[in-house]
Amino acid sequence: MKNTFVISCPIDTYSGYGARARDFVKSIVELNKYDVKILSQRWGNTTKGFIRNNKEEWGFLDKLIIPGLQEKPDYWCMITVPNEFQPVGKYNIGLTAGIETTACDIEWIRGCNKMDLNLVSSQHSKHVFQMSKFQNGNDPKDIVELKKPIDVLFEGGNLDIYKVVKNFKNKKLYNQIDSISEDFAYLSVGHWMHGNFGHDRKNIAFTIKSFYETFKNKENPPALILKTSRVNASVVDKELIQKKISDIRNSIIGKNIPSVYLLHGEFSDKEMNELYNHPKVKSMVSHTKGEGFGRPLLEFSLIGKPIIASGWSGQLDFLHKDYTALCGGKLSTLDKSSEVKGMLIEGSQWFDIDHNYVNHYYHDIINNYDVWLEKAKNQSKISKKEYCFDKMSQRIEEILDKNTPELPKKMELKLPGIDKIKMPKKENKLKIVK
Repeated sequence: MKNTFVISCPIDTYSGYGARARDFVKSIVELNKYDVKILSQRWGNTTKGFIRNNKEEWGFLDKLIIPGLQEKPDYWCMITVPNEFQPVGKYNIGLTAGIETTACDIEWIRGCNKMDLNLVSSQHSKHVFQMSKFQNGNDPKDIVELKKPIDVLFEGGNLDIYKVVKNFKNKKLYNQIDSISEDFAYLSVGHWMHGNFGHDRKNIAFTIKSFYETFKNKENPPALILKTSRVNASVVDKELIQKKISDIRNSIIGKNIPSVYLLHGEFSDKEMNELYNHPKVKSMVSHTKGEGFGRPLLEFSLIGKPIIASGWSGQLDFLHKDYTALCGGKLSTLDKSSEVKGMLIEGSQWFDIDHNYVNHYYHDIINNYDVWLEKAKNQSKISKKEYCFDKMSQRIEEILDKNTPELPKKMELKLPGIDKIKMPKKENKLKIVK
């Protein structure tokens, strides 16, 4: 019998952690070395139901989901934030996207030290975990720091999904984008998180305003398509997003203000790929303040279109400086409104993008699109070769072979067969008297 490998994760959610979990589980299953089981968890307020809505590709996960643990697993993996890590198995793995700033919370380090192995998505995250040190109490010698092994397991793009397509199945989505008047549109993808203006992690508010400021008063400006939500796909959430965009639009002084279009709701992987491939979507823009990895940037890079992105944090693992418009800037201290207890902590820093770079690259990509398209094709080759799903699976196997101990396998108890005892037939000695 195979060793049990139980994974606790938000497998059924529309979230970055959900996507990460599905890829990881699929890789472990395909290794064919373990008896894989899943404990399905929530991820904040993100929508559940991904597996049900994407049964063709992910339906196999249903049969792996268990209601709870009946016994101690051989291998135990938790895909979540490190302060939630708990060792449950004989060998314990913590997998997290990592950190988007320059420091993580002390409880993250304590959580990692509970596990036998920790995995993060980027070199940036690994470095932050290794450099984060805290004094415990008043004793200067009592230092809390990472003492357990940590390694990088990047997120792999699925080349069967994220690829160039010309036949679009979601006609509604295609027609929706096709109906906009502009032929050149920038695309921005990411959740609109908490924080005052210019202090939300994905920097959505800044993205909108900088786009307005860059192209106002211009003839035939491009459009910005914004694929975003705050916490879920509800009508209320959509209305709040629309109000935020409207407020920024009303703050702009000028003529011929460019258009910003909102795409709200949950998209499947294939729908996201069709969005990336739409002929009016010419480039992706991300002014993020920090990424553990930057999954949408990787997905878009596989299509072979130009990318404008912040030149700091996790995405630099796969975005090549010669083939991507990486924007300069500086590190700044987190605003109070951006802090999240136990996650984004007081005193840590992240990236403030320089608008001059943004302005330059917005225009340069439009004016020299063919040049940038050629660069994007080179970036696509790198992403396909080094950051695909198969490469990630290979990396998982290498990490597990290197770190995990050989645990005794359960032996199936085989009892000797029981033979049915045949009783001798009794003769009927009674005679019928006539």
